[in-house]
Amino acid sequence: MSPRTTTRRLQALAAAAITVAALVAVGPTAEAAGPGAPCTTPQLKPGWYGDNQARLQQLIDRYGRCNPYRPTRAKPVAVFDWDNTVVKNDVGDATMFWLLRNSRIHQPARGDWSTTSRFLTPAAAEALAAACGTLARPGTPLPTGTPAGAGCADEVNAVYGTAATRTGAAAFTGWDRRTMEPGYAWLPQLMQGWTAREIRGFAAAARTENLAAPVGATQQVGTGRATGWVRYYDQQKDLIKNLRKAGFDVWISSASPQPVVEVWAEGVGIDADRVIGIRNTTTRGGAYTTRLQGCGSVRDGADTMITYIDGKRCWINKEIFGVRGPAAERVQPAARRQVFAAGDSDTDISFLRDATALRLVVNRNKNELMCRAYDNSDGKWIVNPMFIEPKKQRTSPYPCSTTGYVDRDGTPGPVRRGDGTVVPDRTDTVY
Repeated sequence: MSPRTTTRRLQALAAAAITVAALVAVGPTAEAAGPGAPCTTPQLKPGWYGDNQARLQQLIDRYGRCNPYRPTRAKPVAVFDWDNTVVKNDVGDATMFWLLRNSRIHQPARGDWSTTSRFLTPAAAEALAAACGTLARPGTPLPTGTPAGAGCADEVNAVYGTAATRTGAAAFTGWDRRTMEPGYAWLPQLMQGWTAREIRGFAAAARTENLAAPVGATQQVGTGRATGWVRYYDQQKDLIKNLRKAGFDVWISSASPQPVVEVWAEGVGIDADRVIGIRNTTTRGGAYTTRLQGCGSVRDGADTMITYIDGKRCWINKEIFGVRGPAAERVQPAARRQVFAAGDSDTDISFLRDATALRLVVNRNKNELMCRAYDNSDGKWIVNPMFIEPKKQRTSPYPCSTTGYVDRDGTPGPVRRGDGTVVPDRTDTVY
C-alpha cells in the first residue's frame, strides 16, 4: 500500500470518527422516534429556581424517547404528589368545604359517628353527635349548609381540619403514623352513601368555584371562614406535559379521595387510570362505604394503610409496577421504581426516596422532607420554593438530628440516612 493511499484511508477514518462523535454529541435530540421520523426533545419553559430547570431538562433528555441508547425500554415512570405539589392549596379541603356548604354529608348509621372512622375518639364521636344531633335521619344528608346546621358544620370541620373537637379534645387515636392519617382518610369516609360518579360531580363543582375565586379568597363554612381558592402551578403543568410528550408514564399519587383527584388531574392531561388516591370499598350498587381499600398485607376494610408515607410506596408498587401482597410494602429493585418523583410534604418521603434519578421537592418547611432534601446524600434531590406565595426562610435550622423523624407510634427521633447515620440539622436555603 502506497503512503498516499494510507494517508487517504487515515483521513477517511478520521472523518468517519468525527461524524460519529457529532451524532453522539447531538444525543437525545437526534434520534428518530421511529424509522425516518424526526424526534425533538421537549423543552421546559422558564420559571424554576436556580438550576432546577436544567436538572429537569437533563432528566427529560436522558430518559425521553429520543435517547438513542434505550430504544426498546419500557416507559420511564414519573410520579407526582398532588396537593401543594401540582396545585396551590388542597383539593381535598376544597371538596370538604363544598360538601359542608352544600349539605352533602350523610348522617352516619344510627347517628353513631364512631362508625365513620375506627380511629375516632369517644370524645370526638360524642361532640359530633351533640352538634349534629337529630338534624337528619341516618343515611340522609345533614343540613350543614343552613343556619340550623352551622354548629354541625363547625364540629365536622374542626375534627377534619385540626384533629380535635371545638373544645380541644383529641379527635383521633391509635394509628400508624407511617401508613395512615385518619384526618385525611375521614374525608372519603364521610362520602359514604354517594357513588364515585356523584362525588366526581361534587368535586367538579368545587373545582369550578375554587379556580374562579381570586387568589387569597375565603369562603363561609359553618360560622367560620376557610380557604376558597386553588390554582394549578404553571411550571408543574408544563413539566407534566413535557414528560408525557417525551414518553414518560406520568402518575399522580395523592392522599385526597380518588374521584376528587381524578377530576382535578384532567386539568394537566392525566387520565383517571393514572391516579392513585384514597379508595373506598363500595356496596354492590356502587355506593361508597366508610371502609377503605387496603394494600400489601392490609386487607380491604382494615383501614390502616392509605396513600400516606409508606402507604404511598405500597400503592405505587401495587398499581404501577404490579407488585402484590406484602412485597408491595418493600423497596423494589431499581428497574421496578419510578425514575422521577415530586412532592411537598413528609407524607411523600418514601416514594420520593424510591425515585432512582431525580427528586423534586416543593419547599413548605416540612421537617423530615427538608432534612433529606437538603442533606442530598446521593445528589438526586432538588428544591424549589412554592410557585405561588412561597414561604419565607425558616429562621431556625430543621431539627434533623433530634426530632425531624416521626416513628409509627408518634415518637419523634433523628432523621437517618439509608446507612443509619444521622442527618445533621440543616439550614433553610431555598425559599
